[in-house]
Amino acid sequence: MAGIFLLVTAEQLPIGLLSQVADSLDVTPGVAGLLITVPGVVAAFAAPLLPVAVGRLDRRWLLTGLMALMTLASLLGALANDFISLLATRVLVGVCIGGFWAIAGGLASRLVALAQVPRAMSMIFSGVAGATVLGVPAGTWLGEHTDWRTALGALGGLSLLVTLALWRLLPSLPASEPVRLSNLADQFASRGVRVGAAATALIVIGHFSAYTFISPILQELSGIPLASVSALLLCFGGAGLVGNFFAGSAAGRRPYATVLVIPILLACVTLSFPLIGRQPFGATVLLILWGAVFGSISVSLQTWILKSARNTEAATALMAFVFNMSIGIGAMAGGQVVDATGLSGVLWCSGALFVVAAVLVAGTPSRVVGSSCD
Repeated sequence: MAGIFLLVTAEQLPIGLLSQVADSLDVTPGVAGLLITVPGVVAAFAAPLLPVAVGRLDRRWLLTGLMALMTLASLLGALANDFISLLATRVLVGVCIGGFWAIAGGLASRLVALAQVPRAMSMIFSGVAGATVLGVPAGTWLGEHTDWRTALGALGGLSLLVTLALWRLLPSLPASEPVRLSNLADQFASRGVRVGAAATALIVIGHFSAYTFISPILQELSGIPLASVSALLLCFGGAGLVGNFFAGSAAGRRPYATVLVIPILLACVTLSFPLIGRQPFGATVLLILWGAVFGSISVSLQTWILKSARNTEAATALMAFVFNMSIGIGAMAGGQVVDATGLSGVLWCSGALFVVAAVLVAGTPSRVVGSSCD
């Protein structure tokens, strides 16, 4: 949980500091958006390829090594003198995110009794919501009151502490069987996996297309001052933390219904934002609802995939590939839409993707969840 917390914080921190980094390194906000796109794309390929490359390496060694690399990447980022150097450190961050997520996401079944797996998964993936509720707002606040380099340096220090804790506290976790590329392809034999992967792509692309630009959306569309943005991101994350634990329980019992509700609510939020989010109050209400639903995404979709998969670690790697590639695509596509149509346009486009995801899930029989082969 702590590892995922820091990795997701590192991945999304530039969202809160986008304007400051762009000004500091003399690039446009659209170019600065590559700080989100690059680690997302790299993480997507690291997720399936790293478990294949390391074979039977003890997962304790792997997770600890990845967090050590995360420490190095954060510290080098804080010392970067130009945008290209900073972007290079984001490649390392992407490797850490993809590899760590691919392994950590499937550890619940190895660390706790079967009856406690849904609760353990909620705990692990609360790191995602925790990064949103505490990590990104805290990093944004620190960056606003000092500079973005201090925020990255602090992230590096915390990563070092988690590196030491992982090594000290995790038990030995030898791979039960090495992940092969053929294992990844085999997962698509299940219709549940195919639909889950497609729904994940649509939902995550839709979310990050708009959320990457939430700071300018709140300032320019809703009239909220920059000084209040970090507080609103804190509210967004707090709602996400609640949504994560609620969804973890719900998805364990009814994964189909839980996943179906997610894109429906997200569509309602994003399609309503250009209409009723033009005042601070309306924007705040919609942002909190958005956060609650976002917090449920990881654990709900991961539960759907695991209930439909043949190989837990391969399925988790596949999920991490789709999720992180979609983050990169969403951030990049969102930047193009913002430049072409403005901030309202990216909200409309995101809403359309959520509608397509809802139609996809609604058109799929609920029995496919939990069926490993159709």
